[in-house]
Amino acid sequence: DSQVPMTISLLARLASEKTGRTLSWNTIQKYLAELAATDKVQAIVLPHSKEEGKKGLTVYILKR
Repeated sequence: DSQVPMTISLLARLASEKTGRTLSWNTIQKYLAELAATDKVQAIVLPHSKEEGKKGLTVYILKR
């Protein structure tokens, strides 16, 4: 159980390691969208690192 925000790519890698199966980025994104809709996780959109005013990377954190 981590309170560190994680990217979809990191979550896909961790889930793949834990299950022993390769899980795609799209699969993880789909489930994260469902979890966010049910208020289980929070999506945090970071500002773009190089272009001011644009959205950057989205990270996810579990809600308590």
